[in-house]
Amino acid sequence: MPCDSFDSHLKRGTVAYHRATLALFCAGFATFAMLYCVQPLLPLLASHFAVSAATSSLALSLTTLSLALCLLIAGGLAESWGRKRVMGVALLLAGLLGLACAMVESWALLLVLRALLGLALSGLPALAMAYVGEEFDPESLPAAMGLYIGGTALGGLLGRLLSGLLSDLGGWQLALGGIAGLGLVALVAFVWLLPASRHFKAQPLSLRGLLSNFAEHLSNPILRNLFLQAFLLMGGFVALFNYIGFRLAAPPFSLSSTIIGLLFTVYLAGIFSAGWAGRLVPRLGARKVLQGGVALMLLGVGLCSTPWLIAIVAGLALFTLGFFAAHAVASGQVGVHAKGAKAQASALYLCAYYLGSSVVGYAAGYVWEHAGWLPLMAVLAALFVIAAWRASRL
Repeated sequence: MPCDSFDSHLKRGTVAYHRATLALFCAGFATFAMLYCVQPLLPLLASHFAVSAATSSLALSLTTLSLALCLLIAGGLAESWGRKRVMGVALLLAGLLGLACAMVESWALLLVLRALLGLALSGLPALAMAYVGEEFDPESLPAAMGLYIGGTALGGLLGRLLSGLLSDLGGWQLALGGIAGLGLVALVAFVWLLPASRHFKAQPLSLRGLLSNFAEHLSNPILRNLFLQAFLLMGGFVALFNYIGFRLAAPPFSLSSTIIGLLFTVYLAGIFSAGWAGRLVPRLGARKVLQGGVALMLLGVGLCSTPWLIAIVAGLALFTLGFFAAHAVASGQVGVHAKGAKAQASALYLCAYYLGSSVVGYAAGYVWEHAGWLPLMAVLAALFVIAAWRASRL
């Protein structure tokens, strides 16, 4: 059977489809658990290492920055080296570096290890998105991408939730070590479950070819718009979750690390909305679903601006629901509109995604420290208004 026949693609309802989606779910879980497990620990890290709130956020921002920059290299290499092997090696290195992070007492060394962890993880997200774009048939692709994004949501949830709980039991060291151990367990499941690529066609490793592919993607106005969406939405998403812990740990809320970690159960909304949004795209169109996700994020920011804990929790839930819906749609559209070299197209999307996390996530710390919570919410709302306007032009 020819490789380019849709009959050879993974289809919903088949055993291979379920194995592949579960494997990618595990990969997304491990990636985001190890990446974001430091987020609820930022107040503890600031206190333990005697650094400011903005400086403590470097434990996350440097990780996402190194991931963003190295994604471009990893995406290019994957066009020659394949998908599954690179993703497996990336997860293994990230797990080992995560364990090393739990054993240091130097702030500088912790930042170096977290930056290296981001470098290791750079071999996974773009390749997972490219694998979905290549191996699943067009009708199954939105749902498969939604399941992968759901795995990232679950990873973000459990990474934050368990790290908050483990930190109360044994400090931030136990939290980081425990999450890294879970990442290695997910690696075993990923390697066992993921079917080998059937539609990957290796390209010769050529700098000129890699640069040509990047230039082609950047010349595509639809892809440029999607890259901007990634920067704005992820930047605002990380900024809110970076500093909500500081706000809730301070009076009048004075919540513990465990309780703050429990608030990240709102990520369950993201697990639902990612798959739900993927199924809505064929019926409503990508633009409407994306705009609906951004509108929910704006509503969530409004509720998080209030002084009432119940409203803040509801706001976080709506905010998360909207973000993962919008991200699932935007990331899926990259595979649709990239004419070739899909791993590099996904790498550019995720580079913008994690640059937003690093730049906006770090800069928002200065707004929080020097202006306060309401000005920070106003800045985030402005970012999402711009995102909604740009989504209307898709």
